[in-house]
Amino acid sequence: MEIKVLGTSCPKCQQAERIVRETVAQSGIDASVEKISDYAVIAAYGVFGTPAVVVDGEVKSMGRIPSKEEIRSWIEILK
Repeated sequence: MEIKVLGTSCPKCQQAERIVRETVAQSGIDASVEKISDYAVIAAYGVFGTPAVVVDGEVKSMGRIPSKEEIRSWIEILK
């Protein structure tokens, strides 16, 4: 499973990345988490509001920080 956190180095983007990493670690799921800051790559996903979270190529959240419960629901479905 590939999870990408799209965003700059703003506090909300940093918080989203931290929450995603914590949730993945707590779940025990084998997933890679990557932070993407390149605006061209972010725009290629159709994202114009950050932070955004992409799970296996699908944008799950945009313009807000998702909750741990939301993240868990996205990754456990793909388990």
